[in-house]
Amino acid sequence: MIRRSIRKMGIALAAAMMLAALALAGCASNSASSSDAASSNAGAQGESKELKVAMELAYPPFETKDDAGNPAGIAVDFMQDFADQYGYDLKIENTAWDGLIPSLQTGKADCVISSMTITDERSQVVDFTDPYAMAQLAVLANSSSGIEQASDLDQPGKKVAVKTGSTGDVYATKNLTNAEIVRLADESACVTEVVQGKADGFLYDQLTIYRNNLANPDTTKAVFIPFQDPEEWGIAVKQGDQELLDQLNAFIEQSKQDGEFDRLTERYLSEEKKAFDQNGFRWFFDFDEE
Repeated sequence: MIRRSIRKMGIALAAAMMLAALALAGCASNSASSSDAASSNAGAQGESKELKVAMELAYPPFETKDDAGNPAGIAVDFMQDFADQYGYDLKIENTAWDGLIPSLQTGKADCVISSMTITDERSQVVDFTDPYAMAQLAVLANSSSGIEQASDLDQPGKKVAVKTGSTGDVYATKNLTNAEIVRLADESACVTEVVQGKADGFLYDQLTIYRNNLANPDTTKAVFIPFQDPEEWGIAVKQGDQELLDQLNAFIEQSKQDGEFDRLTERYLSEEKKAFDQNGFRWFFDFDEE
């Protein structure tokens, strides 16, 4: 009898131990599964899609570099604010002007923001957002050139410097057919041509002309008389990328309402804004005049 009782107790104890082991294994398995799921969900929530933005970092203060060589300026801040709102990881691609649109077509960039004017020709190969800024052309003339308005450049013997592919280039090609057009890779080279008297005038936007006239008051003069309608700047995306286009348009509209452009002006262009107001120039972000 004693042996049978001991045997029964041993069997019961073994069974209890087995059930306990199975329960612990089940808990461990469920715990591991829950941990993996939580980790997976956390990873998914923490993921951010990379947004590759191409711009030519050669047009301060819109697209430029800081003292450490990092991307800086109005366009950089604007796109960082956009990326923060929509959960993108922003990556700036410094790209030569003539490579900006091709960067979209080859997938090297998701969008382009580089003080680029919306034109019919460009709109055939990329999609543009609504305008986020606007500008007008002006002339940086050599002080001894006798240039008083843009049409004075349209005569034999006059040399006009333009940045290749810019709207100044387009305007000169269409309207200054009697002049010699000197096409150069960047605006600083065009300014040098005028300062040194090798060109009679340089066609570019009012801000660039204003700044370079201030920097070279003895050798240049600025001709600000508007000779065309304001140019509208847009952000370019690859044709058919409707999701990104819609997001950018929504952010541009929001920025017009919430003071984003005023903050950027105060940070980068406060003195220039005062000068534009004094001269009666339309400001880059004067959307109320549309």
